[in-house]
Amino acid sequence: MASRRCLRTLTKTTPFLFRNLSSLRSLTLPPFHLAKASSPVSTTPASAFAQWPQLRYLSSDKQDDHSDEEDYSEEEDYEDDDDDDDVPVSSRKKVYTAEEKEAEAESIGYRVIGPLSKDNDAFKPYEPVFAVVQVGSHQFKVSNGDSIFTERLKFCEVNDRLILNKVLLLGSASQTIIGRPIVPDAAVHAVVEEHALDAKVIIFKKKRRKNYRRTKGHRQELTKLRITDIQGIEKPQVGLTEKPSKPAKKEQKKVAVSA
Repeated sequence: MASRRCLRTLTKTTPFLFRNLSSLRSLTLPPFHLAKASSPVSTTPASAFAQWPQLRYLSSDKQDDHSDEEDYSEEEDYEDDDDDDDVPVSSRKKVYTAEEKEAEAESIGYRVIGPLSKDNDAFKPYEPVFAVVQVGSHQFKVSNGDSIFTERLKFCEVNDRLILNKVLLLGSASQTIIGRPIVPDAAVHAVVEEHALDAKVIIFKKKRRKNYRRTKGHRQELTKLRITDIQGIEKPQVGLTEKPSKPAKKEQKKVAVSA
């Protein structure tokens, strides 16, 4: 690499001595003298070639200069590729657009509405209605006010309002609606309470008589959701029913037994 750069600078800065073959043919070399048997054979180079001991590496043709520049550019590109390979894979994060985020969230089974405001009273009292929802690859039976733990949901933060749109079943005391596979016009509203880590799980692998043992730990990332409302089914009115009063115990009359 360094020798090529040096040669390139030499070809650009120094004038070329011989541009045509005729100039090379016109050179005259001094007569060749034989030395003694004891001394090695020595030749004296021409005065013109004395300045250029490695003339065969130099060229005055434009094609050769272009080829050298192309080789140099290819080597620079190769070095740049090596620099890109040094970047760890973990730092290369995919950048999602708004449409891609929404499409991926829909495939998982939820949709982000927005952050929960102070004026919005999302939490309601208990209602005797339940639903079976699917989030990712898991199914949950939920009611109003329940909390569930799912795998970490992307594109949502704490206090964000969600709509779980994959509702498989709705039920109440008076009716049951079964989806095929999803109930149309049904939705379960929830709020993200926290992102947490599950308890550590130890993975131990061993191969006997092979001196092979591996121990690893894993903590699954979870998201805690609080169910706030279930829509898509008629909700029965909750009325306070008075408990029936217990009947008064009859007093047993004592009767005197005559002997």
